Amino acid sequence: MKHSLVIYISLISCLFIFQLATAQEQKQKQIQIIYSGFLNFDDAKDPGLKVMTRDDSGQVHVIHEGIDMWCDQANLYGNENFIEAYGNVKMKQGDTINMNAKYVEYSGKTQLAFASGEVILTEPNSVLTTDTLYFDRVKQESYYKSGGRVERDSSGVITSRIGRYYMNAQKYQFVNSVVLTNPDYVINTNQLDFYSETGHAYLFGPSTIVTDESKTYCEKGFYDTENKTGYGLKKTRIDYDNRVFEGDSVYFDNSRNFASATNNITVTDTLNKSIIKGHYAEIYKAKDSVFITKRALAITVQETDSIYMHADTLMVTGVPEKRITRAFRNAKFYKSDMSGKADSVHVNQATGLTKLINLKRLSSQDAFAKRRDPVIWNLENQMTGDTIHIKSNPKTEKLDSLFVFENAFVASRDSISKNGFNQVKGKTLVGLFDEENNLRQVNINKNAESISYARNENQELIGIEKAKSGSVSIFFSEGDIEQFTRYLQPDAEITPESQYPENALLLRGFVWRDEERPKSVEDLFSDDPPLNLPIIKGLEDYVPQEEFFDEALLKRVEKADKSTKKNESTSKGEESQPTKAARNIPEKSMNPVKEKKAEKQVKNEDSIKSKKD
Repeated sequence: MKHSLVIYISLISCLFIFQLATAQEQKQKQIQIIYSGFLNFDDAKDPGLKVMTRDDSGQVHVIHEGIDMWCDQANLYGNENFIEAYGNVKMKQGDTINMNAKYVEYSGKTQLAFASGEVILTEPNSVLTTDTLYFDRVKQESYYKSGGRVERDSSGVITSRIGRYYMNAQKYQFVNSVVLTNPDYVINTNQLDFYSETGHAYLFGPSTIVTDESKTYCEKGFYDTENKTGYGLKKTRIDYDNRVFEGDSVYFDNSRNFASATNNITVTDTLNKSIIKGHYAEIYKAKDSVFITKRALAITVQETDSIYMHADTLMVTGVPEKRITRAFRNAKFYKSDMSGKADSVHVNQATGLTKLINLKRLSSQDAFAKRRDPVIWNLENQMTGDTIHIKSNPKTEKLDSLFVFENAFVASRDSISKNGFNQVKGKTLVGLFDEENNLRQVNINKNAESISYARNENQELIGIEKAKSGSVSIFFSEGDIEQFTRYLQPDAEITPESQYPENALLLRGFVWRDEERPKSVEDLFSDDPPLNLPIIKGLEDYVPQEEFFDEALLKRVEKADKSTKKNESTSKGEESQPTKAARNIPEKSMNPVKEKKAEKQVKNEDSIKSKKD
């Protein structure tokens, strides 16, 4: 019996403590008045209404669940746990969030605040300004839909039609007419995710970043507003200095005027009518230079016949009027009437001079070294030498002349027999082109040697002529030799083909390289290894904003509505008045709740009717 009494007393004590704790919890959830200069009760207007006004000592001060509010005047509806605050309203949540406005409504049941009139929300790294703002303390999110402005010292000012701030993540999500303005650049986009702590911005939809030097466009990208670096991953292009830079993935550093790109790159020079393509590129805007590799291709667009140049690496430098193109390692070029190949190619667009250069990494006696010598094909003629220069008219784009320095060699297959080769070699060569860009005249100087197939006027073979002289002048017609003249101590001998030694048919140093000749743009890449492009990984696709007034918030509003005491008119069966907790929630957001209530009411009425029947 004694033990039962002890247990009973213990149960009573626990129940009392639980009820006390519950009462204290309920009391803590009510909006509490800390200070009010003047306090009036107006139950006639609304049961439980307290009207508070500041005095000279200070503003009205209330608290609720870790948030403080100060204002000049307030209406506190005790039955609904709802407050209306007027005049110089300040709300403070811990050390992170401060909000100022002319007017604020706050529900202690839903923990949703509505502010209007010169609203300013301040967090450690930014300041948000708008006309109207919703603040959901449960989700720790704020939201505006009628235009707002966010300022961050080092990043600039962001304006948008719709904005949302996720306080826990320190993230803004801006939608519709988004503009980020900084003294050094301006960003325009459709959607922008911005992290106020780091200054990182994620751009989605058609977006531009405009500086004094360039304009960057992308449809999905990232920008570090602190360091002025970023990248674009969809339809990215940079316009600067009469150039357009495009690629699948483009990185840019606006502080260094640098950009790089990966996969499917195109650099268009609108002034010089040239295009460069490849799969990895770097651009240095201050130096006006482009470096490109991986199937690098330079295209000089001409009215009648464009020139295509390919190499392992291409570099274009200089201002437009003095632009220089350099092609390194296994460089080739193709034009319908001329093609060529060299270890390296150097093109000066201002002077119209193209240099084909052999980098002497191998001994000149090495058989493979001859394969690295510069070579040019024009119609049926092959010309080789240690270094070759081609001169063209920069204005008319017509070929003018050709120079071969050291070990000049000209060869062409005999047009009739097809088994032999006409050959001329010497120390240097000078060639001249006609109006159709065909080689018209070639002069070979110093120690000239030649082997040619001599024919009569009926094109019958007389014999094979081998000759030596100080120099040779050759005139061509449609690729065939029209005239052959030797100067300075010529020494020539014609031998019938049947008597000519087979091992003397080729001059020393002859290499027929027709299999290397590019005969189309595709042939320029014939020596390249298989192309394996990297898979680009980066930003996820844009995730549209969830509804601020989502199902969870609307359920809180509905719960607040149910817990609010009904007024006298409601008890008499009249239509209930909407609660203040839902007063500023947009009508379209409340429609699902109203439809749900209406559906429930219809079901109840049908149930009552069926019972009566």
